[in-house]
Amino acid sequence: MRVLVTRPETSAATTAERLKRMGHDPVLLPLSEAVHHPQAAADALALPHSALIVTSAEALRALANIGFSSEIDLALFAVGEKTATAAKAAGFRNIHIGSGDGTGLADLIASTLDKPDLPLLYLAGRPRAGSLENRLEELGLPVRVAEIYDMIPLGYPPEEIYERLHTRPPQAVLLYSRENAVRFFEIVERHALSFAETKILCISERTADAVPAAFRAHIRIAESPDENALLALL
Repeated sequence: MRVLVTRPETSAATTAERLKRMGHDPVLLPLSEAVHHPQAAADALALPHSALIVTSAEALRALANIGFSSEIDLALFAVGEKTATAAKAAGFRNIHIGSGDGTGLADLIASTLDKPDLPLLYLAGRPRAGSLENRLEELGLPVRVAEIYDMIPLGYPPEEIYERLHTRPPQAVLLYSRENAVRFFEIVERHALSFAETKILCISERTADAVPAAFRAHIRIAESPDENALLALL
């Protein structure tokens, strides 16, 4: 199956290799790229905190060029397995793994920690859903958010979009977030006919909600909000 991958390039390359091993034909169309803010990360880590929270491997990449060796034994809460793997590769040793979404991660933190005297430090990006912070607030857990990277939308010349979507029409497209879905359909608006029979595979209900009505008949939603479950839809 020809599968369109819309993740940022660094992550998309890994997904493409997985798809090849599964016997599929990946077509890459990264819709955003990361801009890191290492000084914001360094400033945040310099302030007292009780534990770290990360909801994307991109947060770990944003830490790569700053010193954080003193943090590696501190409790780190990762939203899911993939983020946890990136944290382990970065050197963290005390890792707690959530079920794949912000609300579930907040509940895990509440069940694992006594109410801390120092705030939790959420190493976050923009844009994001906000469900994690909202749930932590409901639970009465103090959190400080440090925005250490931005995901910047990428644009493509019309001829490049035409080549990728018409020359090799995808049979499935992978959508990883609400923002990812919105951006994708902005780009392909003029190429709707190329997606008349394409499977629209969404990582969550929230992502699926951003799919225009004309494509809703072809939506399939992963059983859990992670890439393993998303690829299982193929």
